Amino acid sequence: MSALDERTGPGGPAEPAGTAAPAGTTGSGQPAAPTGPVGPAGPVETADGYRAGRTLPLRVELVRQLKRRRTLVMGAILAALPFVLAVAFAIGGEPEGREGRVTLMDTATASGANFAAVNLFVSAGFLLVIPVALFCGDTVASEAGWSSLRYLLAAPVPRMRLLWSKLVVGLGLSLAAMVLLPVVALLVGTAAYGWGPLQIPTGGSLDPATAAQRLVVVVGYIFVSQLVTAGLAFWLSTRTDAPLGAVGGAVGLTIVGNVLDAVTALGDWRHFLPAHWQFAWADAVQPTPQWSGMIQGTAVSVTYALVLFALAFRGFARKDVVS
Repeated sequence: MSALDERTGPGGPAEPAGTAAPAGTTGSGQPAAPTGPVGPAGPVETADGYRAGRTLPLRVELVRQLKRRRTLVMGAILAALPFVLAVAFAIGGEPEGREGRVTLMDTATASGANFAAVNLFVSAGFLLVIPVALFCGDTVASEAGWSSLRYLLAAPVPRMRLLWSKLVVGLGLSLAAMVLLPVVALLVGTAAYGWGPLQIPTGGSLDPATAAQRLVVVVGYIFVSQLVTAGLAFWLSTRTDAPLGAVGGAVGLTIVGNVLDAVTALGDWRHFLPAHWQFAWADAVQPTPQWSGMIQGTAVSVTYALVLFALAFRGFARKDVVS
């Protein structure tokens, strides 16, 4: 029998000794079953031990965001505001009622609790909007602007995992900013004006323990009311490569909402605007709190936010990432 006959069998030529089957095939030449996940273009090869749920841990993303200069600057601004107001009251004297009417601002120097409430009052309409828009808008867009987004996705970090990590950290930093302001204000106010009950402009007061609990409710409601701004910023962040565009767009649209709420000709249509309920938290610092306004405001804000977050996830899942 010839050497050629020895290398052939009933099924045709045999493989030479010591040669391996082509990659992705079995020994008989048939395609091998994929060992990794299957993507739109076919099987996706993954390294041993790869777990999609372990990519981009929250602690890693949190540390990255905490080290950024804009986070430190925003924290410094919020922490400095109570000191600025305390100096202003020291220079200008104690506030007085106007035309016989006493407002929350007029009770700012009554106690540390009043001073903290005033800080929330003067900042809830605009100042606290900025960190929310910044932390939620400068997320995906900043990665795209740095041309690092595609490398994160090629790591590989699943798109949904990337968005969830960015969103959770952004919301967490926004909440921390809202907690930082009243905590610093309470410490500064207590040192300057003493620890005492929360004096209510309409009459009466809340003991310090009750006042602290009500302030926690106020902070929680302000955070919920700002979810609309967070949703706008996050959605815009997935649509643009310019972080400033996402942040500025969210702030601008929030201002437009405040302007529309001031148009009394809209009548009951204003009830569908999140801005209409942004100061409903004032009902929580009354001797007998009223919850109806806060409940309606929460429902409106959460509804808008869920729609915006859903649009962000849906759009980013289909987006062609090239930056």
